[in-house]
Amino acid sequence: MSPAAAETTDALPDALNQARRLSAEFGETLANHAAMVLWAQRQLGGTEGDARRFLDAYIRVNNLAPMLPLDAPILRTDWTARLGDRRAEAAYRAFFRAELARLGSAGTLQRHYLPRLLPGIAASALHALMRLAYAQDSGTEAEVAEALGYWAATYLPLGEGIGAAPITDQPAAVLLRLAEEPTLRAMEFDDGLLWHAMRRTAAMPAFAPVHDWLAVCPETHRKMAQDSLLIYAATGEFCALHAVSGTHWLRLILPVLEPADQHRAIRFFWQAIAAAYPKMHFPLPLTPAEAERQRALPAPDWAVIAAAACASDEEHDVSLVYSARCEEAQWGDPLYRVVAARRMGLLPGWES
Repeated sequence: MSPAAAETTDALPDALNQARRLSAEFGETLANHAAMVLWAQRQLGGTEGDARRFLDAYIRVNNLAPMLPLDAPILRTDWTARLGDRRAEAAYRAFFRAELARLGSAGTLQRHYLPRLLPGIAASALHALMRLAYAQDSGTEAEVAEALGYWAATYLPLGEGIGAAPITDQPAAVLLRLAEEPTLRAMEFDDGLLWHAMRRTAAMPAFAPVHDWLAVCPETHRKMAQDSLLIYAATGEFCALHAVSGTHWLRLILPVLEPADQHRAIRFFWQAIAAAYPKMHFPLPLTPAEAERQRALPAPDWAVIAAAACASDEEHDVSLVYSARCEEAQWGDPLYRVVAARRMGLLPGWES
């Protein structure tokens, strides 16, 4: 852990420790963002008071509760037997804590277990990936174990293709081809749960080959980030927000994987975004001319946007602003600042 990360993590022991004891989901299996938002908020300049205000409100509004008690323990010899079983959250989190102690470091723990978990990267609508990414970002080894436990308990496989050859190296082209499938265009979703929509889309026969469509190359992750941004900038759509943040989360975990598993992670991640695309109602990305017009909008600087996010009790405000700031630093696209300002009401919104 870097000195800065250690200082940031230690600054919020009470709020962070309280957040970590809570179940990773609440209500109708909605993702509990508390542990991740506290980290992101602090990185944006938030104070201990901001953290306590956010956490108290988040617990109260969402009726957050501790995990269910540990039932049968997870054994190393058949640790995959309960993947996707939400009743096993406490057992999986305890298992990975014990494995962290046995293996000695979070890096070793991830190298040992994360490749097997990649087909279920859609776990809890990508929020287990978020938790692992922010554990990595903060350098908090104990959080890595908690995140892997969350991922295992909510594991969501979307299929591993049909073994066909890739057809494009453009991530957006995968989504546009998906939009041509009439059975997928006809889908309707009767609840607000993103992971339910992803699972339902993945069960459609027309979705089976999607995993195979994307050819992964050294530029694929950058292209995914760009295409996600252009789709979100076009609409401000809630599911598309997760594509923008998700490319940030993916970037944070890729370094712990071997190159072949990095390619697998990229492909499974984009498959998950494709599974959410019907619920987004198939939005088109901005054209180059439209993107340039938005980049020219008078967005305030990051300090103003970050302050607005830190004052917000809406978890996706903090998540989007932090990811957008990090991604602009990585890729150099000022459109990230524009969408963050719009999200925070500092520029006219998408409806204008």
